[in-house]
Amino acid sequence: MKKTAVLALGGNAIIKAGEKGTITQQFANTRDSLGGIVELISQGYRLAITHGNGPQVGNMLRQQEAGEKEGLAPLPLGVLNAATEGTMGYMIEQSLQNKLHLHGIDKQVITLISQVVVDRNDPSMLNPTKYVGSTYYSAEQAEELKKTLGWTMREDSGKGFRRVVPSPLPQKIIPADTIKELVKRGEIVIAVGGGGIPIYVEDDGTYEGVDAVIDKDFASALLAINIEADLFVILTGVDKVAVDYGKESQRDLDLMTVAEAKRYYEEKQFPAGSMGPKIKAAIDFIERGGKEVLITSIDRIVEAFAGKTGTRIVP
Repeated sequence: MKKTAVLALGGNAIIKAGEKGTITQQFANTRDSLGGIVELISQGYRLAITHGNGPQVGNMLRQQEAGEKEGLAPLPLGVLNAATEGTMGYMIEQSLQNKLHLHGIDKQVITLISQVVVDRNDPSMLNPTKYVGSTYYSAEQAEELKKTLGWTMREDSGKGFRRVVPSPLPQKIIPADTIKELVKRGEIVIAVGGGGIPIYVEDDGTYEGVDAVIDKDFASALLAINIEADLFVILTGVDKVAVDYGKESQRDLDLMTVAEAKRYYEEKQFPAGSMGPKIKAAIDFIERGGKEVLITSIDRIVEAFAGKTGTRIVP
């Protein structure tokens, strides 16, 4: 029996810390990130792939800011999410196609631009918390950006101020049925990139865009539920989830039940800006019928599937 998995790639795997993020760098990082995925495909897994877009959409926002100074009309955040779905989907799609070709695997890879319905009255719309962009600003600069551009700014880990935007919870993935059918047929689908394009439903049933960013881990968990995935894989910057992270008492976890994950989450073991959303998404997937979540680094995905590393979350 073939198993279905959803793999969530972090945007930081494609623009790494300290890099400018040139297209050459992004393509090189994308190619390097796919070796383990090819191994899973060769093992017979049916796959849907999602990805983050934090650094990428942050760069685009800075481009909008620069263009506005030159008199160019800026694009709203929802449209920039759509743009990153296209650009990053193209990089992942082509890089994976080339990898499969070199390994003699005959599979189609398809990128779908994905609209995701949110509640226009979601509490986050009035209380933005999602950091976007990689630039830190001083308190004086942050105040100026509030006045001139209307940005909402928050201090981040004592490093300075960053822009924050609304991050409403995903309610419905518009092309979910199509994604499910394509994956069932054996196609590899890249979807809900960057959490998808946030939209809401008007009273007359039509769609309208939202200036926000959906957390890609929450959107990926919803996709995994929608396509009845057996496994939800979250690829991040660490090999295993840890409690007491950064302390002398730090302990890496091989296995957690969903009850243990909820307890650690409530104890604030997992920061909101890093591991917190991943654990929350994992809990949601398991509680809504998912069988297993695997959290590990992209570099060690094959070893994680062999049970040699990674953290597993089970019912």
